Amino acid sequence: MYLGSWLSRLCRGLSRPIGKTTTQPIWASLSRSLALSSQRIPEFSSFVARTNTCGELRSSHLGQEVTLCGWIQYRRQNTFLVLRDCHGLVQIIIPQDESAASVKKLLCEAPVESVLKVSGTVISRPPGQENPKMPTGEIEIKVKTAELLNACKKLPFEIKDFVKKTEALRLQYRYLDLRSFQMQYNLRLRSQMVMKMREYLCNLHGFVDIETPTLFKRTPGGAKEFLVPSREPGKFYSLPQSPQQFKQLLMVGGVDRYFQVARCYRDEGSRPDRQPEFTQIDIEMSFVDQTGIQRLIEGLLQYSWPDDKEAVTIPFPSMTFTEALATYGTDKPDIRFGMKIVDISDVFRNTEIRFLRDALAKPQGTIKAICVHEGAKYLRKQDIEFIKEFAAHHFSQEVLPIFLNAKRNWSSPFAKFIMEEERLELTRLMEIQEEDMVLLTAGEPKKACSLLGKLRLQCADLLEMRGVVLRDPALFSFLWVVDFPLFLTKEESPTELESAHHPFTAPQPSDIHLLYTEPEKVRGQHYDLVLNGNEIGGGSIRIHDAQLQRYILATLLKEDVTLLSHLLQALDYGAPPHGGIALGLDRLLCLVTGASSIRDVIAFPKSYRGHDLMSNAPDSLPPEELKPYHIQVSWPTDSEEDSASATPSKHLNS
Repeated sequence: MYLGSWLSRLCRGLSRPIGKTTTQPIWASLSRSLALSSQRIPEFSSFVARTNTCGELRSSHLGQEVTLCGWIQYRRQNTFLVLRDCHGLVQIIIPQDESAASVKKLLCEAPVESVLKVSGTVISRPPGQENPKMPTGEIEIKVKTAELLNACKKLPFEIKDFVKKTEALRLQYRYLDLRSFQMQYNLRLRSQMVMKMREYLCNLHGFVDIETPTLFKRTPGGAKEFLVPSREPGKFYSLPQSPQQFKQLLMVGGVDRYFQVARCYRDEGSRPDRQPEFTQIDIEMSFVDQTGIQRLIEGLLQYSWPDDKEAVTIPFPSMTFTEALATYGTDKPDIRFGMKIVDISDVFRNTEIRFLRDALAKPQGTIKAICVHEGAKYLRKQDIEFIKEFAAHHFSQEVLPIFLNAKRNWSSPFAKFIMEEERLELTRLMEIQEEDMVLLTAGEPKKACSLLGKLRLQCADLLEMRGVVLRDPALFSFLWVVDFPLFLTKEESPTELESAHHPFTAPQPSDIHLLYTEPEKVRGQHYDLVLNGNEIGGGSIRIHDAQLQRYILATLLKEDVTLLSHLLQALDYGAPPHGGIALGLDRLLCLVTGASSIRDVIAFPKSYRGHDLMSNAPDSLPPEELKPYHIQVSWPTDSEEDSASATPSKHLNS
C-alpha cells in the first residue's frame, strides 16, 4: 500500500459540498494526491505498538493476528464498535461469551472517542453484511484482548464532519476538531504539496532551503509589524512581514537560488480571512528575468498539484494591470466566467438620458456596462434594488439596469429614453440575448470599472443562488497579472507616493527615465499570480543598483534610508540582478481543498480578531514580568480603541 491509501477509499460514498452547486466524494482518488512521487511504500506502523492501521485491512489479511490502536467512532447495540485512526475505520466485534466478560465490559462501557488498543483476528463479515462504503467493509476484527488507553469525557461537540458547529467552538477545542476527516485531509494534503514543492525546487532545480531570522528590525512602509520588546531600554525587535530583505542579501552573498517555507507576521487587526501569522513559499533567484520566475512557478505548481484535481495546464495566461481593471474592474479577476466590462460611451454620444449626457461632458467621462447573461430570467426585483443600493452606498454611483424584454422594463425607468439605434448598437456591441440584463454606469473610468467589477461578482453570487452554474469549483484558472504601476498616490495625501508592491521593486527599463519627471507613470517589474479571483502570489524583479534604490527610498518615497543602510551597503558590493516571488500557502491550499476559510487548512489558526481561542492568547502579564523590558501598560481610551481597529493600508508581499 502506498502513501495516501488510508484516505483514498476511506469513506466511499461520504460527500461534502464543493462550492455552491456540486458535490464530490470527500476522499475520492486521494491516494493519487497523497502518493509520494518516489512511490516508496511508507511504514505506517513502524516504531509503534500497533501491527496495522485501522484503514488498511482487507480480505487478503484474513486469519492474521493484528493489534490496532485508535478512537471509538461509534458503538451499536453493544454488539460491535467502529475503531478510527487517521488512516481509516474498521469494525470491531464485541465478544458475547462469558469467558470474555471483562473485554465485553470494557468495550461496552468506554465512552465514544476513548482511545483503545485491541488485539484479535481478521475475519470475514457474514454474507450480506459487507459495507461497500468502507474500504475495510469486507472484514471485521474478532477481539481477544482490549486495553483502554484513555477514557474520553463528555464532548463539547461530536467528531463528525456533518455535525454543524460554530467556528469559535471549533477553534476553542481545536485538538478535537483536528480529528475530523476533513481536517485530516486538509493538513495531510498540505504536507504532501509542500513535500513535492521542496522536491521540485531543491532536488530538481538546485535551490537551497535557508531559514531566515524571525527577530529583525523595523522596516519602512508596507504592513504593520509586530514589536517584540528587548531587555535593552527603549529597543525593540520586529517580526518580519516577509523575508524580503534577507533573501535579497542571500543573492548578494552568492547563494544564487534560495527557497523557504517562510513564517510571516503582520499586525493587521480584524480582517475576515487573514491571519497575523501565515506561511509563504518564498523564492529568490539571481540572473533571472520575469519570464524565468513565471516559468519556474508554473512548473512548481504543475509538479506539486494533487493528482485527484483537474490537471494544471501551462503556461498560464497573462494580462496587464490596465487590461484587468478595464475588463474586470479588479487586479485579481476571476476568469472562469464572462460578464466582461465594455466601454459603451460611443453608443450614447447623443443620448437623451441626462446623467449619461452629463458624465460624457466631463473630461474623463465614460460609460461602462456588463451583460448579465440570463439576468432578466433569474434576478428578482429585490436583487435589482440591492444592486442599486450597493452602488449608491459604496461608490456614490448610479447604476442603470436595462432589459431588452419589454415585460421587464419596470426596473428600468430610462428605457423609454433609449433610442432604437442605441438599442440595436448596444445589442451588437455586448452580444445581448433576450433574457439578458445590462448594468450600466457612468463616470470616471477607474471608479466605473471598480463598481462594475464588484457588481459582476455580486451578480455571479445571485445567479448561483438561483441554480445557475457560472464558476466551476473543479476548475482552477490561473492568471498572471503584470505591468503594475510602480507607485500609487497615497489616499490620505494625494501629492505623495507609496510603493504599489514594495520599495525594492525594479522599474521597467523603458520607464526608468520617467522616475525623474513623471514617477506616477512608471511601471514596475511586478507580477501577481491569481487563481479563481484570489491573489495567491506576488513578486518582482528587484533593484540591484544601490544608487537607484537610494533615490527611490529617499527622494520619491520620503523614507528614512538609515533603516535600510545594511541593504543599501550590500547592493554596493557587487549585487547580482535578482528577482523572486512568494506564494501564499494558506490561500493556495484553501482554494485547492475547497475550504471556506484559510483557517481550515492551518492546524492552529487565530480567530477573526487574531485571538487563539484555545489558549486565550494574547494574554496579559503582571507588571513584575514587564519590568525587565522597561515597559509598562498605558490603558487606551474608548476612542483610541476604535482608532486602533481601523483597517490598515493596502500592502502586497514579496
